[in-house]
Amino acid sequence: MVAFSSNAEAEGTQVSNPVKRIRWATQRVTGKGGLAKRKSIFNRHANRLSQAEKKRESAGSANGVHQGEDEEKDAPESEIGRTVYFNQPLPADAKDEEGRPLVSYKRNKIRTAKYTALSFVPKNLWLQFHNVANVYFLFIIILSAFPIFGATNPGLSAVPLIVIVVITAVKDAIEDWRRSNLDNELNNAPVHRLVEWDNVNTADEYINPWRRVKKACSRAILSASQWIGSKKKKKNGTEGKDSKSRALDGPADNESRRYSVFSQAFDEEPAAENADGDVEMTPVPSPTPGQARSGDAAGAADADTEREDLQNDRTEPGGLSQSLQVPSADRPTSVKTAVAKRFYGSLIDPNLEAKETARFKRDYWKSVQVGDFVRLYNEEEIPADIIVLSTSDADGACYVETKNLDGETNLKVRQALHTGRKVRRARDCERTNFRLESEPPHANLYAYSGVVRWDQHDPSSPHEPPRAMAEPVGINNMLLRGCTLRNTDWIVGIVVFTGEETKIMINSGITPSKRAQISKDLNWNVIYNFIILFFMCLIAALVQGTTWGRGNESLDYFEFGSYGGTPALNGFITFWAAVILFQNLVPISLYISLEIIRTAQAFFIYSDTYMYYEKLDYPCTPKSWNISDDVGQIEYIFSDKTGTLTQNVMEFKKCTINGIPYGEAYTEAQAGMQKRQGIDVEVEGARAREQIAHDRVEMLKSIRQIYGNPYLRDEELTFVAPDFVRDISGESGEEQKAANERFMLALALCHTVITERTPGDPPRIEFKAQSPDEAALVATARDVGFTVMGRSNEGIIINYLGVEREYTVLNTLEFNSTRKRMSAILRMPDGKIVLFCKGADSIIYSRLKRGEQLDLRRSTAEHLEMFAREGLRTLCIAQRELGEEEYQKWNIDHDLAAAAVQDREEKLEVVSDAIERELTLLGGTAIEDRLQDGVPDAIALLAQAGIKLWVLTGDKVETAINIGFSCNLLDNDMDLILLQIEEESVDAAERELDRHLAVFNKTGSDAELKAAKKNHEPPDPTHALVVDGDSLKLCLDDRIRQKFLLLCKECRSVLCCRVSPAQKAAVVRLVKNSLDVMTLAIGDGANDVAMIQEAHVGVGIAGEEGRQAVMSSDYAIGQFRFLTRLVLVHGRWSYRRLAETIANFFYKNIVWTFALFWYQIFTNFDCSYAFDYSYILLYNLAFTSLPIIFMGILDQDVDDKVSVAVPQLYRRGIERKEWTQIKFWTYMVDGLYQSLLCFFFVYLLFEPATFNTENGRNVNDYKRVGTYIACPAVVVVNAYILLNTYRWDWFMVLISTISMLLVFFWTGVYTSFTASFTFYGTGNQVLGSLSFWAATFLIIILCLLPRFASKAIQKIYFPRDVDIVREQIRQGKFDYLRDVDPTKVSATSIVPKAESTSSSEVSKPLPKDANKEKQKRDLHVQTMSEDMRPIYPPSVAATATTHNPRSNNGSDGTDYTNHRNDSLDRIDRAFPPVSSTTRAGTPLTPAITEPFHTPRESFERPRASFDRPRPSFDRLRSSMDRTRSSFEQSRDFTSAALLARVESSQSTGEGRQGHGARHRLVFPAEALSPPPEGEKAWMTKLIS
Repeated sequence: MVAFSSNAEAEGTQVSNPVKRIRWATQRVTGKGGLAKRKSIFNRHANRLSQAEKKRESAGSANGVHQGEDEEKDAPESEIGRTVYFNQPLPADAKDEEGRPLVSYKRNKIRTAKYTALSFVPKNLWLQFHNVANVYFLFIIILSAFPIFGATNPGLSAVPLIVIVVITAVKDAIEDWRRSNLDNELNNAPVHRLVEWDNVNTADEYINPWRRVKKACSRAILSASQWIGSKKKKKNGTEGKDSKSRALDGPADNESRRYSVFSQAFDEEPAAENADGDVEMTPVPSPTPGQARSGDAAGAADADTEREDLQNDRTEPGGLSQSLQVPSADRPTSVKTAVAKRFYGSLIDPNLEAKETARFKRDYWKSVQVGDFVRLYNEEEIPADIIVLSTSDADGACYVETKNLDGETNLKVRQALHTGRKVRRARDCERTNFRLESEPPHANLYAYSGVVRWDQHDPSSPHEPPRAMAEPVGINNMLLRGCTLRNTDWIVGIVVFTGEETKIMINSGITPSKRAQISKDLNWNVIYNFIILFFMCLIAALVQGTTWGRGNESLDYFEFGSYGGTPALNGFITFWAAVILFQNLVPISLYISLEIIRTAQAFFIYSDTYMYYEKLDYPCTPKSWNISDDVGQIEYIFSDKTGTLTQNVMEFKKCTINGIPYGEAYTEAQAGMQKRQGIDVEVEGARAREQIAHDRVEMLKSIRQIYGNPYLRDEELTFVAPDFVRDISGESGEEQKAANERFMLALALCHTVITERTPGDPPRIEFKAQSPDEAALVATARDVGFTVMGRSNEGIIINYLGVEREYTVLNTLEFNSTRKRMSAILRMPDGKIVLFCKGADSIIYSRLKRGEQLDLRRSTAEHLEMFAREGLRTLCIAQRELGEEEYQKWNIDHDLAAAAVQDREEKLEVVSDAIERELTLLGGTAIEDRLQDGVPDAIALLAQAGIKLWVLTGDKVETAINIGFSCNLLDNDMDLILLQIEEESVDAAERELDRHLAVFNKTGSDAELKAAKKNHEPPDPTHALVVDGDSLKLCLDDRIRQKFLLLCKECRSVLCCRVSPAQKAAVVRLVKNSLDVMTLAIGDGANDVAMIQEAHVGVGIAGEEGRQAVMSSDYAIGQFRFLTRLVLVHGRWSYRRLAETIANFFYKNIVWTFALFWYQIFTNFDCSYAFDYSYILLYNLAFTSLPIIFMGILDQDVDDKVSVAVPQLYRRGIERKEWTQIKFWTYMVDGLYQSLLCFFFVYLLFEPATFNTENGRNVNDYKRVGTYIACPAVVVVNAYILLNTYRWDWFMVLISTISMLLVFFWTGVYTSFTASFTFYGTGNQVLGSLSFWAATFLIIILCLLPRFASKAIQKIYFPRDVDIVREQIRQGKFDYLRDVDPTKVSATSIVPKAESTSSSEVSKPLPKDANKEKQKRDLHVQTMSEDMRPIYPPSVAATATTHNPRSNNGSDGTDYTNHRNDSLDRIDRAFPPVSSTTRAGTPLTPAITEPFHTPRESFERPRASFDRPRPSFDRLRSSMDRTRSSFEQSRDFTSAALLARVESSQSTGEGRQGHGARHRLVFPAEALSPPPEGEKAWMTKLIS
């Protein structure tokens, strides 16, 4: 009968109880180098321990964690991190003189913000004045305050610096305010903590006065912020925000990182809580139907007794019966052998009297301390790293969702300690008496080692001395901070690590302060200008001092003496006066303009509707505004896989049963394969979509006719196979019908899913699984009539085509990354015991019965390879019938292994291996791991742009390879270098690297690294590198990391698998620092935060996962495909704009400043002004500011569509050619030349004689001559900027024209008033002189002539790529892009191409409402990390058009479609290639050319399932690729040849040969090449 939890019923959803089983497989298997890895992690993070803790380590090392012999030998004493005591007094060596603990642990309060309310102003100013330019400007302002240096208006001089400091501070404050709000939200999240008991591990915290002040300020600011926010809400009349505000403020409400804050557990007071939030003697929820609690009477038996089955005859209020009547005849009783179960003991001391004052009280996260007891409820987030003592599940299991930790939404199982399962209430916590010896905190998310020690008292003999006992604690018993408790009513645990010492915080790293690369280079250019300024001022000081010292000069008669009185002092004063005069040589206006430009660019990025993700209502959101130009220089992109490249949505597409393939799909991998063969994929895709849609309707109709399945949702059907429905109805004979039913029954029984049933008519059944693959398999079984209804106490209920049956689950052997399979042993209704096994194809094939099912194995292997070529993840299904005696004997061994304290996982694996043999093959499945929309096209575009994409993932090697083929990272031309170092030593890794480097004629020398830094060309697409985490750890050693990097540099694609967050950051750091290139990291989970922060640019994906990556990123986007537009369009524009803007800024200030300098030659360098002071103030403020700012904001060399259509334009950014020192000095020299013309042309004009106006007044005073210099200089500068601007639209020309005319307007208006003093009347006088206009015209022509001529020569004779493209645009070659949606533009837009759609979209032409329902459902699809996923995915073999004899992928010698040698006998297959004609022109039909020969009689008669066409299968067969002719190493890649050759290496014909028996497959020498008699005979001989 089915039992459902009470909490789920209250929420309207019924959750089935999980079956009792040993959850040993969820723990990550330790490799050979586990100890070495742990030691390296300890050493890396040892500096995080306080000095007191280090003393404690050495003092307590004798009582450390129990280690094996090797570990004791290798592990230093300092590895013993901490001992936490519970209801035990601290030993004397752990206390100080006052009795306080020596060890102080980190607080659970975390701070990711850089500033506090009190530290913001001083700290922000300190950081801002790290900029050397800001220090220089401050120094100028200080100098200007002294009148002796001749500053006209010191206060006005300070305005520019004040403006830039304030703007930058406001920007920094906004960014940090968001982080601070998230910190406060997290630190003040509620949790139930045990209070009023003595936690001896921590002392009362002393809050000093300074901290009290800080806390008071924080509270005041928080209150003010809340008050202002409430006022705004009342004013706006709404409580919500628009999408833009939500995107800027942080995570969307419905996907908050702090989901627990909004959960029902905190919205409603628990029944036992009083008004203060206390939980006095917290009651445990009553047992759900069919479930016993260890603390209740029904479940109070000791661990060494068996529980009786509980009957449930209750009905719900609605009258729905929850009992399933199963005929007793179908449930024979089995003979059970009594097995003495191990006594684990209990942490509760029966002799310890409890005060019964302790209670669980609602408290804040920040109050949690090491050694606390906490109680967490369903849907709550884990506040610290916690060891689970007990759970609401009688089996001690709980389920956690780790999306904030690793970006996965799947459920993972964690197990309570055996000894703590009776610790359920507050009084139980008071009566515990134990200590936890734990390793120190470290960054490894998959490893933890500790031990619980206590003295076990015998209740029956209280006077006997207690017995010392211990239980090991592993990562399987730990809940990590940031995870969320799911499908579990409650758990009780103890806190081990808090705050900065939790694993998630150690992996997060410190929030970095990122500066753009151009800003860093700009400092050097500023230093160069400082040097020029120094020499200019030095010349002024020397000349002025010498002039005063020489005497008998005109100044002796016209000056009233000097300020200094002596020549030396006069020179000194003149030096600083010259600094003020020439200060614009280092332009502060440049920094103000750059802030304005970058802010505008960030706004444009945010407002780009083509990067708006409508599904989540999320635009592209810049988090850092000052690094947009870095996005235009990216050479390496480091990407996570799960949730970044994929959607985490698994869909069952195809299967092969009893040698018959079923299912219709058209995947991206298949479209890519056809595209490489020259097939029009748009036409083919349309035809496939039409066929699949037709078959879908037919299948649904057929299913309804056979069985009115109430649990089938039409919109959720992913397995489209009308022929399967016909076969299951008996069209192809009883045997195929029975095979199909048995296959689907195996899918419905062999799993560990939890059933959720939502009441309704009919009820809705959904599945929660550790693996999304597993959920997809069970969902498909449901869709075709084999529905998992739920679990009873000892079994599982299946709705078998309308008839409900119960199958008793005897054992569940779960999946792990080493086994690559899972099994379920069940007692069928007829009393037989059957083992169902699903796993990797190579694993299952090696365990089949020897010498049987040869034809079936061959055909199934062929089908699996073709599924793999479509990019589908394959899995084999098999079964074995067990005898009663054999099973009972094996079960004793299994129970003993499950009860082992040490090496439990290894012992269970050996026992499981013994029973999973002599299997009978049922068939195989194919699941589509859906990529995000547009991922293959996006990766292809980035590759054409010259960007190298590396995938850094925690998934398995095989999975990463499979996705690599699907998303265009890998292709069939590539040699796949699989770097797996068996020996855990650096020497072995170095030998392996040397071997692979030799292929490229490299040795890993410094000279090669130097050459690699200069080479930005993408490597040839001939090699790809795949490396696992253990090998990567060795390769990152300082001794060989250079060789590893050079090997990676030679590979087109690099996939790093099974890597930790710290390793991800280490890889990014290696590339960034060693190759001196710009890097970008993109991810969606908390495990990507370290990588995102380490890269120059971090991008977070705001998908359906956690949002921690988004909050730590510089840019947040909704989908991976938006990255192409962010990088190729906005990044390239920003980089080119800023590079041109900065160069023009230096140029225009050189023109102006050196014009002043040339004037000083004729004034003995007395630092007088050549222009009116208003010109000096307005030059950078008004006359020349707008054109250059709008150049930086709006200039475009080509538009966005062309930028994407021609991604090669991006390569100038990779090579950093837009901003170089040559360009800087070229503009500087150009400005120097133009300043010479502007001054000396006017000087030579006035040198022979002066000019008079019409009324006879002359214009030769310095202010009027200055007008002759200033006006042409302003016009020249603006015209020069316009000449360097690519886009001449009406707005840019208008702004430039206004800026040119403004100087004339100002001169005329300002000099019309007497306020201009000696400048009065200048406009009328100078502007009315013909000489002025003649000089202005000639100066403009001569100044711009060199730049115009050089540009013309360059564009005509030495054109750049962008020049050619711009010319093609003028010729109309890109006119086709006008009608193309910018989101659909690609480098091949000129050729019609198919849209990037997954096969699920192809097969589901849903109505609008159905699409909405599907999207809503996809938000809750459960996913998991690949090491827990029971799938062994294949690779893709080499294609006919891209055959590569060196390739290690693909089929080993098989050729199931086209043979390379016509002289060889063709092997006739059941499914010949489909084409229009044969070589002789005879039409072909998909019929049998040679029947299968199997031991079964049914194969001797015609089968309808063979004769009917299968469009998807035949379509793939017609495009199957040619494969290699020689046997080469296949490694772990799936291929039909490998599976067809595999003997049952783990099985024998006579049955089981003992536990762990393994047989090595040895081929005779003559089997390595086909004999003359032909390939068919050779293959037959090989297999038999």
